[in-house]
Formats: sequence, C-alpha cells, structure tokens
Amino acid sequence: MPKIIVVEKPGHWDFKVDDVDVVTPEVYITKPEYQVHRSLKVLNLCQSYQYQSEGYYVSLLAEARGHKVLPEVTTIQDLRFPSILRDDSLDFDELIQTTFRNEPYDRVEFNIYFGRAGADHLNKLAQQLFQLVQAPSLRAVFSKKNKWVLHSIRPISLNEVTESDRPVLSAALEKYLRRKRDFRHDKKKYDLAILVNPEDANPPSDSRALKRFYKASLQAGFNTEFITRNDFDKLIQFDALFIRETTNVNHHTFRFARKAESLGLAVIDDADSILKCTNKVYLHELLQANRILTPKSFVITEENCRSLNDQMNYPFILKQPDGAFSKGVFKIHSPEEYRKVRASMFEKSDLLIAQEFLPTTFDWRVGVMGGKVLYVCKYFMARAHWQIVNWDAKKQHSRDGDVESIPVDQAPEELLRTALKSTALIGTGLYGVDMKEVDGRFYVIEINDNPNIDAGIEDKILNDQLYANIMEILIGKIKSSK
Repeated sequence: MPKIIVVEKPGHWDFKVDDVDVVTPEVYITKPEYQVHRSLKVLNLCQSYQYQSEGYYVSLLAEARGHKVLPEVTTIQDLRFPSILRDDSLDFDELIQTTFRNEPYDRVEFNIYFGRAGADHLNKLAQQLFQLVQAPSLRAVFSKKNKWVLHSIRPISLNEVTESDRPVLSAALEKYLRRKRDFRHDKKKYDLAILVNPEDANPPSDSRALKRFYKASLQAGFNTEFITRNDFDKLIQFDALFIRETTNVNHHTFRFARKAESLGLAVIDDADSILKCTNKVYLHELLQANRILTPKSFVITEENCRSLNDQMNYPFILKQPDGAFSKGVFKIHSPEEYRKVRASMFEKSDLLIAQEFLPTTFDWRVGVMGGKVLYVCKYFMARAHWQIVNWDAKKQHSRDGDVESIPVDQAPEELLRTALKSTALIGTGLYGVDMKEVDGRFYVIEINDNPNIDAGIEDKILNDQLYANIMEILIGKIKSSK
C-alpha cells in the first residue's frame, strides 16, 4: 500500500525514507490522483490539527477517501478534551508510578515519536501514551502531588523537535513505516495481522493451527504478522485483522476490532459480532424473535427470579450472559441450589439466562464463515459430566470429551440450514453454532463469534484446505471493501 507524508514545507524535509512521497496539504487535498486512490497510508505531520485547519482537513478527507491516516479525526477530537485523556491514563497508573519512582523533581516533560522517547526508561510509558493518543509526535507532561499524574499531552510540530531528538524521530519513523515482516514475496498484495495471546491457556486455536493459518495466509497472498494486545498502534499498517484469542466486549479484543474497522480493515471477528455473540441475553432475544428453535429459556432478574420455579423443571441450566468455553454455566438441581448460585451470579450481572436442560451424548458444532459451512463436528460430553468440558476435572485427559469431525455433505440438512439461518442474523464473520439434537429436531444453544479451530480436530476432514478457505473468504472481504 503506497505511503505519503503530508508536511507544509516538503523542501525542508530531511528525513531519508524510501518509497514514501512527501507532499503539501494543498497537494493532498486538491490533487485528483489522491482523491480517487483508494489504497493510501497517510502520515499527517502538519503543524496544526486545529478545527478547520489544513491539518484537520487532511485527516478528515483521508478518512472520507478510505485512506488510512495518522492521526485520525477522532484522535484530533480527543486532544481537545485533556481531562478525558487524563482519566484514560489511569488504566496504566502502575506503569506511570513505576516509571517516575526515582524522579527527583515533581514535574517531567518529554516528547514521544511514534511511541518512542529519547530516554530508554521512558519507552514503555511512551508506547502506552501512543496507544492512547495515536498521533505522530506528542509532548507529555507529568506532575506529582500525592502521586504522579498525566498533566497534559498535545501534538507537536516538526519545528518543536529538538536537535537532540531528531535521530530519535528518524529512527521511530523508519521503524513505523518499515516494520520487519515475517515473510516477503513480490506477489504479496495484502497485510494481515493475526491477534493472539501467548499467555492464554485455552486459546481458540492451538499453536499447530496458528502455524497452518500462517502458511495458508502466505499462500493466499498475505504478508502476515502475529500481534498481541501491545500492538494496538500497529493496526494502521494492515489491511486485515484476524482475531485468534478469546473475545469479549469489555476487553482489548473488542477495542482492536473497533479500531481496525475504523481504519477500514477487514476484520474477523468484527466488533458487531463480538457484541452480539458474547451476550447470551441478546442471542436469546434474537433467536426467539426470528423463530429459531432453542431450548425453553427465560431471562431472569432479581425481581422475577422467584417465579422461575413455576416455569422451569429441575434440573435446568443457569448461565451468566457473557460466559465463554462452558464457563459461567451451572446445572441447577434444586430450589436451594438455585438460590445459592443465582445470588453469586447476580453479583456480576443484573440479568441471567435460565435454560431447559436437554440431555444429549454430544453437541453439534457447525463452523460457518461468509455464509458458507466450513466444518461440522460432534463434541461429546466429558467423562461422567454433563458438559463437553469439565473444568473441575483433576486430570487434563479427562477434562474434555471426544470430538468427531464429519464431512459437511454427510451432516443432516436441517442442521446445516439452521446454522446458516442463525448466523445470517449476526453477520458474515466466522461463527460456531452449537446445537443439540433431540428427536430429529435441532435446538440452537448458542452462536460463538470465535469458534475453536484446532489442529487435528476441526480441520480433520479438510486439513490445510480449511485454513485456505478461511483466508480466501478474508481476502474476498478486503476486495469487496475496495
């Protein structure tokens, strides 16, 4: 993707960066080729981002044209409300206190260039501030009364860069524009970020599956890089984001999805899918409103919870709205157990879901992406347990039930039809539909926005082709957005 830098005086630009055009704001705003080009990365280094200034319009028009720009207009707007930014900085308060622990003065001021500072001990904090305020060059001021706090943060122009900081800016700019790639080949067209969490004990894809995703992405035409939650500022450099860690709304995965979408990336899982699929109350209402068969279910509150005894037979299932991987799900056997469990669950959520218990030897899982069925599995219950995962099992081998993968063309037609109808209500992302089969009827239990795809399990039938199919659909999403 071509890159341009916008500065008022290109003739004074003395940073050596290859394959990057340096133009004035007027040229970028008025030149026809920039108006029609749909794949540009724009680095806005104008002296001012004030409302209706040329710098402001560079970012505004870049977003209107579908270009990836730094800073975005939302960032420019955020800079007008420093109190909000100071409040946001409390998220990394511990890092702030640690950074200035040995500082002899009660005020510190330093510059940040693309997440780097002139002093090594400030770099971690500089990176956090760059993620908070994604602007090329910033000046941060911290002060101390009872403790260290962010006093102010503002963008600075090239004229304010000190001579001693120019090598820092040059190196940071070079690193930002020329990040190291895991693989490079002339035929590659798109840049893909795969978001993972190396610390997750139960990720949606194991290491072998991630390697197969990586291989398939290269073959599909991607330059691919694995990123973590610390790489929020890198999103602007990619064309697509593929999230392969457990998602939730109150979580960095949701922020990654939202940010990537605002930058015009193709995103799996998209923020809307995360929002809808991770909340069982929403899914309950959605499926019922669209006449999709589900176990008998009720939304309960602290006000109506006592009336459930008249509506539901024991045992039944009690779920917290945002549980994942079979966690936050309880099988209730008696009124006494119900009272005890619901009390602890109401401490975390104002709403709960009570669901009819349908005993089966296995759950169906149908993987769907882009409106197409990718795989079908049977997840059998864990040994001597009513769920497919027994989190209380003392031994690892007895925690998970067996899994049987079957060819899509051998799966029941009604199973596939229900899965496609259900996921169409959410979107065109990657989903896993969990269903129970009782007397030939298929009941949707939930729709997962981040389904497991592990080597030797979900890919057992298609092998490498499963990963290739997913990458093909992802590239189609990029092309359709151009």
